[in-house]
Amino acid sequence: MDISRGRSVRTRAYRGGRVKEEGFPIEDVSEHLRDPDTVVWIDICAADAGDLAIVASELGLHELAVEDALESRQRPKLDRYADHQLISMYAVHFDKATPELKIDELTVFITPFALVTVREETFDIDAVVARWDASPDLADHGVGYLLYGLIDHVVDGHFDAVRELDEEIEYLEDLLFGDTSGVAEVQRRSFGLRKALVVLRRVVLPMREVVNTLMRRDLEVVPQEMTPYFQDVYDHVLRVTEWTESLRDMVGTILETNLTIQANRLNVITKKVTSWAAIIAVPTAITGFYGQNVPYPGFAETSGFIWSSILIVALSSGLYLAFKKRGWL
Repeated sequence: MDISRGRSVRTRAYRGGRVKEEGFPIEDVSEHLRDPDTVVWIDICAADAGDLAIVASELGLHELAVEDALESRQRPKLDRYADHQLISMYAVHFDKATPELKIDELTVFITPFALVTVREETFDIDAVVARWDASPDLADHGVGYLLYGLIDHVVDGHFDAVRELDEEIEYLEDLLFGDTSGVAEVQRRSFGLRKALVVLRRVVLPMREVVNTLMRRDLEVVPQEMTPYFQDVYDHVLRVTEWTESLRDMVGTILETNLTIQANRLNVITKKVTSWAAIIAVPTAITGFYGQNVPYPGFAETSGFIWSSILIVALSSGLYLAFKKRGWL
């Protein structure tokens, strides 16, 4: 079945940690779950109300949970119902060319013997399946293992995004203290990174509560054997959160530093313009004085031209040396 484009449904049944069957209709889920040793995974790409209605009927999902899965841009959260849980979370990808943070919404239904993923078509579910298949020794932990592989993949994506953002900020710092030709680029990418970090913070920050709640024993979602693995994911979530906060501060510092550098450059330019204006004012004043249409010492004589030229050169040179000494030129 092609799951890369458009709407699609994918199913798997596990027994004893091994794939028993896959690609069966979602209407047969309840038949597979009659075996208490069977765990079922259902993946719905670009879900519609009809698909979710069938899944809800097969697994007894609450109508509010189904409604949340159909609505887009939910806040990352974990909702508890009588016999199942709902997780809303986001996978992210940083596009350096834009720069922009791309997000893929993912909704997960968790029951004791079934895991249902409702996703957008841009989310790479094949990478998650490959991760599941890479550790068959843990697969006999059922839904807890499937959930771990999924969340670990999503959190790793958060980690990759924040690392790429960190590298982008280092590049901005190099541009910041380079030549003036990169000023517009610094401003454009700084605001783009600031926006990306705001989005990443909204995605990452609630994940602490989600993962922490999953590890609660009264929820009975995570088997005791899987607790260290979820603890590792929780540590990664904390690192990403702290890293995101520090990068937000760094971007703010870059913006402030950029403004300070521009102000300093403007001051230097103002000094230079003022200095040259003062120097140019000297010959203007002298030639204006000697241009009076009245007699004065040296009027209509060669000596008057010589003395005015000497004054222009001497005063202009004196001003130039004075400004140069003070670093204005």
